[in-house]
Amino acid sequence: MNVIIQKFGGTSVKSSEMREHAASHVIKAQQDGCKVVVVVSAIGREGDPYATDTLLSLVNKDRSYIGHREKDLLISCGEVISSVIFTELLLSKGIRAAAMTGPQAGFRTNSDHGDARITEMHCEALIDKLKEVDVIVVAGFQGESTDREITTLGRGGSDTSATALGAALQAEWVDIFTDVEGVMTADPRMVEDAAIIDSVTYQEICNLAYQGAKVIHPRAVEIAMQAKIPIRIRSTMMETPGTLITSVTGGAVGADLADRPITGIAHMAGLTQITVKDKDYLNLQANVFKEMAKANISVDFINIQPYAVIYTVPNELADKAVSILEKKGYSPEAVKDCAKVSAVGAGMTGVPGVASSIVAALAAENIQILQSADSHTTIWVLVKGEDLKKAVSALHRMFELSSRSVQK
Repeated sequence: MNVIIQKFGGTSVKSSEMREHAASHVIKAQQDGCKVVVVVSAIGREGDPYATDTLLSLVNKDRSYIGHREKDLLISCGEVISSVIFTELLLSKGIRAAAMTGPQAGFRTNSDHGDARITEMHCEALIDKLKEVDVIVVAGFQGESTDREITTLGRGGSDTSATALGAALQAEWVDIFTDVEGVMTADPRMVEDAAIIDSVTYQEICNLAYQGAKVIHPRAVEIAMQAKIPIRIRSTMMETPGTLITSVTGGAVGADLADRPITGIAHMAGLTQITVKDKDYLNLQANVFKEMAKANISVDFINIQPYAVIYTVPNELADKAVSILEKKGYSPEAVKDCAKVSAVGAGMTGVPGVASSIVAALAAENIQILQSADSHTTIWVLVKGEDLKKAVSALHRMFELSSRSVQK
C-alpha cells in the first residue's frame, strides 16, 4: 500500500466549511491511488465547544481538583469527537472511511499524563483496517500507557501523532495542514515581505521551531528525521505545495546551501536577562543553576564568564528567580522585557562573515546586543523588547530573504 499521512489542526476542522476543504485534500490523495491515514486535532480553539481549552474550562483549568489522569480522560474526548465527525463527512462523500482512537491506532506511551512520550507503535489493527477501507481518521494527541491508561502527548501532540504514524507505517510523506501556506522566512507580523520557504532541512525547521516559529512541533520533526519521512507544511485552503521538510541529502534539498547561509529568522519575546556576579566562580555556577532547578525555573541562553553567570528566564518567572538568588546572598541584575532573535541556516556552517553581518545589521539600526551565542546552524542575539521588530526586519533585509528564491 502507498500510505500517506494527512494531519489537520484545530483551525482546519473548526467549521463545516473548513472540514469541506480538508476533505478535498483527502479525496484527492485517495483518487491518486493512496491509502490515507488522517490525524485530526480537537475542533477549533478556546470558546469552540469541543476544543481542548474549552473542555478544560469545564473543570476550572489550573484550579481544578482533578489530577492529570482525569484531565487526560477529559481532553482526549475532543480529538475523538473530531475524528468521528470527519469520518461522517468522508462517508457522506462515498469514501470508505473509519475512525480510530489513538490507542486503537497503536500508540503506546509512558505514564506521564499531560505530556506523555510515545514508547512503541502497535499498528497491526490499523493496517488490517486499512485493507478494508481507503481512509482511517485517527484521533491525534493521545495514546495508552502500559497500564492501560489514556494519556495525552502535550503541546504539538497531534503533529507528533502524525509523524509517529508516518514512521510506523513507512508512509510516503506526512502532510501537516494548517492556516498558513508554509514555513516563512520570518513572522509576517514582524516583516511584511516575509517569503514562503520552498524547502528546509529537518535540522533547520527544528531550530526555527525551538526558537519561536510555531508551524510544527520540533518533537514531530525529530521523529520524521529519524525515519527519513518527508514532511510538507501546507494550507488547508489552498492546493499550493507549501514547504517541504526533508534531509540535506534528499536530492532537491541541499544543492545550494552555500548560497543560502540563512534560511529564516525566528524570535522569542517576553524574556528577562539575569546576570549574577561573584568572585567565588566555582560555587557561583553550581549554586545558581541548582537553585533554578530546585524552583523548577527553566533557564535559557546561558553564558558563563569567569566571575559571572548570564542567562534568561520568562518574564513571569523573573521576580521569583531574583528573589531566590537574593536569599542566597547574591545581587542579581535583571533586565526585563528582552527578546531573543535567531538566525537559522544549515548553510552558515564554515561560512565566514555571517556573525559580522548580523552585528553590522543591528548596529546600523542602533540596536544594542545584550548577549549572543552561536552553533553550527544558528546564531542567537538578545535585544531589548522594544527593538524586536527592528531587529528581525534588519536581519531579514541583510540576508535578502524576501528578494530572492529560498529554494534549495
